[in-house]
Amino acid sequence: MDTITYFKKRFEELQAHPVDGHIKSMRDSAFAEFSQTGIPTVKHEEWKYTRINDFFSKDYHFSTDIKEQQLTAQDLAPFQIPGHEDANLVVFVNGHFNRELSHTRSEELEILSLQEAAGHEKYASIVKEHLGHSADYHRDGVNALNTAFIQEGVFVHVFRSKEASHPIYLYNVTDARRGNIFAQPRCLIHVAENAKVQIVETYITLGADESFTNQVIEVAVEQDAIFDLYKIQNDAPNSKLVSTTHVHQTGKSIANVVTVSLNGGLIRNNLNMVMSAEYCEANLFGLYLGDQHSHMDNHTVVDNRKPNCLSNELYKGVLNGNATGVFNGKIFVRQDAQKTNAYQSNRNILLSDNASVNTKPQLEIFADDVKCSHGCTVGRLDEEALFYMRSRGISEKAATALLLHGFAQDILEKIQHVTTREFVEQLVADKLHL
Repeated sequence: MDTITYFKKRFEELQAHPVDGHIKSMRDSAFAEFSQTGIPTVKHEEWKYTRINDFFSKDYHFSTDIKEQQLTAQDLAPFQIPGHEDANLVVFVNGHFNRELSHTRSEELEILSLQEAAGHEKYASIVKEHLGHSADYHRDGVNALNTAFIQEGVFVHVFRSKEASHPIYLYNVTDARRGNIFAQPRCLIHVAENAKVQIVETYITLGADESFTNQVIEVAVEQDAIFDLYKIQNDAPNSKLVSTTHVHQTGKSIANVVTVSLNGGLIRNNLNMVMSAEYCEANLFGLYLGDQHSHMDNHTVVDNRKPNCLSNELYKGVLNGNATGVFNGKIFVRQDAQKTNAYQSNRNILLSDNASVNTKPQLEIFADDVKCSHGCTVGRLDEEALFYMRSRGISEKAATALLLHGFAQDILEKIQHVTTREFVEQLVADKLHL
């Protein structure tokens, strides 16, 4: 059975179940888009360096039956992030929201399934307004496939003028202990006016079989709100991940996203920051440490639609072994977005002759009163600094690790949640053998 036929059969099974009318309509449109565009190949410019079509030829189990979830709290325990006892927990298992393992501790927010929110008198208009906008920037079959199979997604609402007293820990768990799994988690987050929330996200694959996660998170940040997202990608070598994060700043607000990619067979991050109001601030920071045969791809879009907005973007990569890295960063400055300040930089260190990186910073400016800059570097470790440290009795391995940790530090310090920052710093230190 070919890929299109397989997903069509599963789609028909899903649409036979009762669902909110708006979501059903979105599914229909998205599956039509998927049927037309299919899985992107290297001929698709945005996927030129990341091959995923081969993965879809494998025998993955993709279920529309949430009753198949068999994960227990004991299974999740070894992977808990420090501070989870005081955090709000949102757990996806094989792409489905698991209520039994999730927990809401903060009175300043509400967590529902997307289906519940779509039918809720208070939240239906929010879902209708903000769900599905990531497709405006990703016209490909991968994004469309996630929307076509929206099921048991999560809706998070942070109440107006409230700061969440506890962060949200979001776990994406793939249970590949009994076969190859294809998971598609979906999340819509609404940060109301003058609200603030911190979200820590991680990915976990259980078992030795193949896992493929195709995730979409969409965020609406209202006037005077602050949104922080920390993505920790430290999964197993048998995992494949396509993660799309779409942040829409609808009012003057601040949005911060830090992405740290440490382990995983294939990682593709799509990050959109859309500033649709004056005086928005967006900060995008990324660190990727690849080795062996890992592939780490970061595609970012910063869309300045209104005047007087500020964006800072810094991505750093260290690649060893046969690892490959990709960075493609786009900054759009629309005609009305005068007095935009936009900065973008990508810096890479290659530790082996077989490691490689493809980097492509881009600016598209349609306004005339702006300050924009971009740049990229690819090189080796500083030989003089390495020689200096070795002349002081430090081994080459230890000196290399210390220099790389210093290279990564200005990304790690952007994580404002102290417990999470300390946890990620330890993961990086372990990766660098410090």
